[in-house]
This record gives sequence, structure tokens and C-alpha cells, in this order.
Amino acid sequence: MTNKILITGASGFIGSFIVEEALNRDMEVWAAVRKTTSRKYLQDKRIHFIELDFSSKEQLKAQLGEHEFDYVVHAAGVTKCLDKADFRRMNTEGTKNFVDALIELQMPLKRFVFLSSLSVFGAIHEEQPYQDISEHDTPCPNTAYGKSKLDAEKYLDSIGNDFPYIILRPTGVYGPRETDYFLMAESIKKHVDFAVGFKRQDITFVYVLDVVQAVFLALDRGMSGRKYFLSDGEVYSSTEFSDLLKKEMGVKWMLRIVAPVWVLRIVAFLGEKMSHITKKPSALNNDKYNILKQRNWRCDIEPACDELGYHPHYKLADGVKLAVAWYKKNGWL
Repeated sequence: MTNKILITGASGFIGSFIVEEALNRDMEVWAAVRKTTSRKYLQDKRIHFIELDFSSKEQLKAQLGEHEFDYVVHAAGVTKCLDKADFRRMNTEGTKNFVDALIELQMPLKRFVFLSSLSVFGAIHEEQPYQDISEHDTPCPNTAYGKSKLDAEKYLDSIGNDFPYIILRPTGVYGPRETDYFLMAESIKKHVDFAVGFKRQDITFVYVLDVVQAVFLALDRGMSGRKYFLSDGEVYSSTEFSDLLKKEMGVKWMLRIVAPVWVLRIVAFLGEKMSHITKKPSALNNDKYNILKQRNWRCDIEPACDELGYHPHYKLADGVKLAVAWYKKNGWL
């Protein structure tokens, strides 16, 4: 019997790759979308579409009522907003409404995977030498985004073992179709690399297909209530990512500008003010300021390796090569 899977955020960067892998596994794939959602990366004729309104539990029950899903991957959410309250409305309340609807419908789920973020921990362990953030540390988010994801996690924890959820906390995810890291590639193409702060920064990355690997490992063997960090297992300096982009794009020279943190604070403030004028979320805002100034992004992926069998296949050099090739092929660069 074919397993039926529902993927929220299916049209997004990570979600679209999850859809592709589910199709590769011959699952019956249902992609949750909105009416205005672009389906550019959801062209496979085997995909079934369902519109979901996460602002209303009752509406979700009506939309989901005629279905029975074996698996759910909840990848829907927002990473930048005009109003900070929208993070909570979308990432926290939307998740709560969704989970409550599934429970009240008595959906016979085998696994529910929630895509959270390393950002739920904020700027901890920034003393020298920096330490890996572990599952035993106390989350202390320093962004509205991180807090909204943590509050969603806490709600799942409050339900208990009757709901089979697993939480994944990836670090910075990059790869084809991703737009935020792509801004760095655009800048380097123009021969400028911009970095912030003079204090050492330890950065971690995870290629999108390794996140997808972890999602399906969690669906196959995840233990209810467990939370896992995801990275490629390495720690990088603040310049390695830009150096790799420079190399793969064939940029001959690059001006590296390192600005004090206070300069970024001013730019982020102005960016946020401008976003309220234009009514478009800015890539550089107060939340992004806290993310860029953070010095320690190390995390412990051993539990994911030991319990799920997660093994990253893409180190940063491999992933950047693939991402840049995709950007070129698709006319982004």
C-alpha cells in the first residue's frame, strides 16, 4: 500500500526538495499551498495539491477532513516579516492550529516532522573556545524568528507522546533555489564581500539535500519527542563561504569589507524602516542583525548520526559547487 504524505511549505526552498524525494520514493505526495503560491518547482504531474489555511483550526479541519495521511512534514513558515507579530502568527500559532486539527481529526499519523531551526538557541557559548550547542543546553533565542520556532516546539512538547512528532533543527541551509545566501553570491560577482564584526565567528552550514535526508530518516525511524541538530559536521570561518563562492564563480578579485557591528546595526535599522515604507520585507532587518552578529553557530549532530543514521553527504565545497552551477544554469548569475 502506498504511503500518503502531506508536505507543508511545499513550494518553498526546502519543501520543494522534500516533495521531489517523496516522489522518488513512490509516495502519494500532497503539497500544501496557498492560492497565490508559485508552483514553479512543483511541476510533476504526480503531485496532488491541497490549500490549507493555518490561521484557523476549524478551517484546517474542513480542508483536511476527507484525507488520511500516514506522514506529515511541516516545513511551512516565514523567515522574514514586516511585523514581528507575524512570526508568531505564522510559525507558532499556525503550527498549533495545524497540530490541533490533526489531533481532533484523529489523523492516523505514523510520524510528524517539524522543521525548526538552530536559531531557537540564540547566541550561547560565545566564550573562547566556542562550544557546540547541544540538546541539553537551554534555548535562549535572540530573534523573533527563533522565539516563534521555539514556542512551536514547546507546544509540541506539551502534547505528550500521543502525537508522534520529531523536531529537526538545521543550521544555515543553502543550495539551489535558495535566495538569502544567493545575495552573497551576487555581491561577490560584483567583487565585494561584506563581513561583520572583528571577533572570531564559527559558522556551520547544511546543504539542502542533507536536510532532506534527515527528514526521511526521521520519518522512517524517528522517536517521538526527539530533537536533532543538522549541519554538515564541520565548522567554518566567516570567510570560507565567500572564498568558495569566489572560486566557483571564477571571480578574479574581491574587495573584502569588514564592518564593525555598530555599522550593521544602523544599516539593519534603516532596512527595517524602508521595508515598512515599501511594504516589502527586507533581507537586512533587526532579526537579521542579531543573526549576522552572532559568533557561535556550532552544534552537536552526533544524536542525529547515532539515532537516525544521518550522515552528511555534502561538505561546504561540494555544496557551493552544486549551488553555483545551478545558479548559472538557471540564469541567476
